Amino acid sequence: MNAHPELGSALRAWRDRLSPADAGLPGTGRRRSPGLRREEVAELSGLSVDYLVRLEQGRAGRPSRRVAEALARALQLTETERDHLLRVAGIAPAATNRVPRHVPPGVQRLVARLGEVPVAVFTAHWTLLTFNRPWQALLGTSPVDGNVLHTIFAGGDLVPWPITSDRDPAEMAAAFVADLRAVRGRYPHDPELADLIAGLRVTSPAFAEAWDGGAIAEYRSERKTIHHPAGPVTLDCDVLTVPGADLRVVAYTAAEGSPDAEALRFLTVTAFTSLHSR
Repeated sequence: MNAHPELGSALRAWRDRLSPADAGLPGTGRRRSPGLRREEVAELSGLSVDYLVRLEQGRAGRPSRRVAEALARALQLTETERDHLLRVAGIAPAATNRVPRHVPPGVQRLVARLGEVPVAVFTAHWTLLTFNRPWQALLGTSPVDGNVLHTIFAGGDLVPWPITSDRDPAEMAAAFVADLRAVRGRYPHDPELADLIAGLRVTSPAFAEAWDGGAIAEYRSERKTIHHPAGPVTLDCDVLTVPGADLRVVAYTAAEGSPDAEALRFLTVTAFTSLHSR
């Protein structure tokens, strides 16, 4: 069944109002029309250009919730606009007792404009929602909707190379579990969160043991070493929260002028040059 005919016109209008700078994209000279090109929105949302064209022209079926949410993030929609997108796509807006997945426009702009700083946004239960190009250079092509706890306890592929902490690995893993228990207290009826916990209890004895321990704590910032193929780099990993949205903004930084700062800058510049030389 096709989506509401308003979906296409809304997507075009939202695309036209967003500047490349707001989306963290390089300027490419004069444009025949304002806003982002379809190719750019497709890249930002992880969709094919053909599918986006069919959505805008009303020739595609109803998008899934994940696709609609990816478009809302790419187009930097407000919560009201996101809900409108879901409705005209034939999807009921998320219940208020669910873990929030909406990334406010200001947070999206922050992620896009931080330049050399690797930044990503996660849900309260540590599912990746969006990230910028420096994050991709440092941590690889992380799959959106990948989950940190699933990677730690069940061998997920959120990051393709090892990351070690200044804390003992078991202590770091337990800290994530204690943080997740606090999230469960805030969202006791969220089915995605319940599925994550139930699945990890079955697949990971270490998770089950930590979960049954009952510890509750908020995950804190720490120093981490990313064992990148180009060489290890040790950075401060800071976790910031977004009041009212219950999101985690994670940023990696190093002291200016330090060898690690230079290594991070090299990775970012190399990845950017490689991307735009294709």
